[in-house]
Amino acid sequence: MTRMPDTAKILPFPPNAAKSAVAAPHPEAPSIGTATAAAAPLLAAVNEFIDAKGGGQGHFQTSMDGVHIMRAFQDIMPIRRMYRPSLCVVLQGTKEILFGETALRYAQMECLVVSIELPATGWMVGATEDDPFVGVNIELDVAMLREVMQQLAAPPRPDGASSACVFVGKVDMMLSECVLRFVRLAQTPEAAAVLYPSTMRELCYLLLTGAYGSELATLALPETHTERVARAIYLLRQNFNQTLRVEQLADAARMSLSSFHQHFKTMTSMTPVQFQKQLRLLEARRLMVSDAINVSEAAYQVGYESASQFSREYARTFGVAPKRDVLNYKALLAAGSR
Repeated sequence: MTRMPDTAKILPFPPNAAKSAVAAPHPEAPSIGTATAAAAPLLAAVNEFIDAKGGGQGHFQTSMDGVHIMRAFQDIMPIRRMYRPSLCVVLQGTKEILFGETALRYAQMECLVVSIELPATGWMVGATEDDPFVGVNIELDVAMLREVMQQLAAPPRPDGASSACVFVGKVDMMLSECVLRFVRLAQTPEAAAVLYPSTMRELCYLLLTGAYGSELATLALPETHTERVARAIYLLRQNFNQTLRVEQLADAARMSLSSFHQHFKTMTSMTPVQFQKQLRLLEARRLMVSDAINVSEAAYQVGYESASQFSREYARTFGVAPKRDVLNYKALLAAGSR
């Protein structure tokens, strides 16, 4: 059994896909209210952190696993990667995301909430040096989410119906202040080592008790449709280079075959076969870029028997041949992406 690495890298955006993403805020999202006022100190703290790292643009790591800061002075080529359960907040500018057949757009003091692991493409829109894109991504600690859920006197309950596990919402004042605490911890790694767990606990509490609690509850509670589909996704990731029958995935999810198909497609906007193909292509790209292996070897390692079939599917799915894609990505790295 081959374990897929946790972090997949960049794949180009398919040229024939719909690039005009539609803004789709969560129907129960609160109004921004005073959240816009909170954007200023949060943005200042992020810029201060970036300047301390040498300034510029790119993807800035922090001492906390799963907490990342981004700044872009230009439209960056779309980034294809695995999104874990996470909160992605835009402080300035606009970002779009495409997962399966669904496209979403979110802008200043809006957030993308991801409640299940899935491959998606994200890209910045209209970023310039005078008006850069700035964002903060925080991966959620699912174990802590479940722990907090158990401690709530009145825990949220899922509505029972399957829905897309990615949605856009507003950032209110309390959530903004919590994200600011993460950024402050990024500025002081010695404090982060001690205070990160309590700050993550606060974030889990705010999400579970806020307008999106019912969505997050589907991940925190056992035997929900989301938790069951997550089991199948785990099996896919652990065996991405092997041939898996859909019946095996349905068994892992403890669902009938028809029910599994329905819930998987609703939640991920992909079929299981499409999902596995994305996993294979993402890992193949990582191997070609990070390990400098050739196309044929990458195809074999991720489960393809034919390098020509691999190249055709790669180009058909992502709009560019593997070799050209690797060159594009290396050029992006040379331009300063972090």
